[in-house]
Amino acid sequence: MKTRYRRFSTARIIEHWLQLITFSVLVVTGLSQKFYTLGLAQWFIMHLGGIDMVRLVHRGTGILFSLAVALHIGAAAVGIVYKRWQPSLIITKDDIANAIHNVKYYLGSENYPAMSGKYNYTQKFEYWGILTGGLLMVATGAVLWQPLIATRFVTGEIIPASKVLHTNEALVVFLIIAVWHIYNAIFSPGVFPLNTSIFTGYLSRERMAHEHLLELARIEHSTPEEMRMLHPEECPFEVMPRSEGPADPPKDP
Repeated sequence: MKTRYRRFSTARIIEHWLQLITFSVLVVTGLSQKFYTLGLAQWFIMHLGGIDMVRLVHRGTGILFSLAVALHIGAAAVGIVYKRWQPSLIITKDDIANAIHNVKYYLGSENYPAMSGKYNYTQKFEYWGILTGGLLMVATGAVLWQPLIATRFVTGEIIPASKVLHTNEALVVFLIIAVWHIYNAIFSPGVFPLNTSIFTGYLSRERMAHEHLLELARIEHSTPEEMRMLHPEECPFEVMPRSEGPADPPKDP
């Protein structure tokens, strides 16, 4: 049996399912309202019970989505501050350097792709794009739902601005997930036909060596240099000396 390592906790798996379901419902009910002149949108609205029912479902699901986002941020904050979780999704200067390195690699001026820790730079950029977009949709959705309450604290221009931001940001996040995330999770040659780690919580050692070598080195209390020497077939990287030594694997938030 192949060696596997725990990548996501049960809580993260449940959270992913909750976000997947609520976001899917919000996309369908939201886009059917935005593009209501399309035949498919009209068919969906009529089969769901009319526009009032679509709005009710959209708002109710929006509340669940907002709670899930708040829970995600709260759990991460508590874990980092009190449980000493490693903030592994924070974008650092190394991620920028890795992005530049990989551009050079794709253009043929580097021999090996950049090494990464628990999350590579593309995963971090995708995460922050979706999270900030989600926060913006939550805030603007609340304004559109309760405009009278919102205008007690800010000027009325916030309402049309929220309408534009809410629908357009929803399209941006939808495209990020539909194009970037779905490709990386399903159609990328390294994971096809499906990256199951978010559903099982585990990732094989072979994939860890190819995609998250620095994380694997920390888990096995080794260094990238030693792993390159012992398992050259699993580590297709040009290992450069690094100042940091091996450390205990960060706890999964």
